[in-house]
Amino acid sequence: MATPRDLRRRIKSIRGTAQITKAMQMVAASKMRKAQQAAIAAGPFAHRLYRIQRAATTRAIDFRHPLTEVRPVRRRAVILVAGDKGLCGALNTNVFRLASRYDPETTIYITAGRKAAQFVARSKRKLDAEFAYGDSPTFGEAKAIAVAGRDLFLSGAVDEVVIIATRFVNTLTQEPVTIEYLPVGEIKGLHVPTAETEADLAADTAETLFEPKAPELLGYLLRHYLNIYMYFTLLQAKASEQSARMVAMKNATDNANGLIKDLTLEYNKLRQGNITKELLEIAGGQAG
Repeated sequence: MATPRDLRRRIKSIRGTAQITKAMQMVAASKMRKAQQAAIAAGPFAHRLYRIQRAATTRAIDFRHPLTEVRPVRRRAVILVAGDKGLCGALNTNVFRLASRYDPETTIYITAGRKAAQFVARSKRKLDAEFAYGDSPTFGEAKAIAVAGRDLFLSGAVDEVVIIATRFVNTLTQEPVTIEYLPVGEIKGLHVPTAETEADLAADTAETLFEPKAPELLGYLLRHYLNIYMYFTLLQAKASEQSARMVAMKNATDNANGLIKDLTLEYNKLRQGNITKELLEIAGGQAG
């Protein structure tokens, strides 16, 4: 049975932990608001760009480009996007579970974030390139990752490039997703609510004129489209990470406070029992 001294030590230790998790919760909440605003603000532009890409590539007659070439998939590259730190619930674990589905013998990895690189090294998978991105992802960071994936595809080293990351839904919900990145086409992993469906695009038979010519214009568009969509993916991942960390630290703080309350109640009962026992011993001694 625990003594009053043991209970006091446990309460003191848990109270210190609660103070740490509360501070981390406040820091994460501050970063979360900024990250969420950036992801939400970039959404309409990314969705409109996707719509332009699908409309242009679908309606361009006899348009061929190396970035749209569909090949039998013998080798695949995975751009794995995770956080630099833990303490964000199951966020990183869910992303790594998706990454584990691919055959390590035919898959190479491009990592973004320290945890992603650690996962690839720990699971002894093939790493092609490792990148970092900060609490406020920049376009330059996204472009470097996009170029690495694009170079692998264009060189023929891989036949497909996918992104495994987290889609931000709201503060309480973040979904791990697999995004079909290359060859350029319909995105089946990231929800694009404002885009036309493939059926809508096929039904539209209106003539489309390109100025300058389609190969020149669309070649320029596709490169920038890949860079910007990678940037949008990083913003979504960072908003998800900060949201998950804030929620995890809030839950940890609430659990610590609940445990402190239970231990304090147990301590008071034990102390009251000891006082009652001492009073009974005193009263018994006087009666004797």
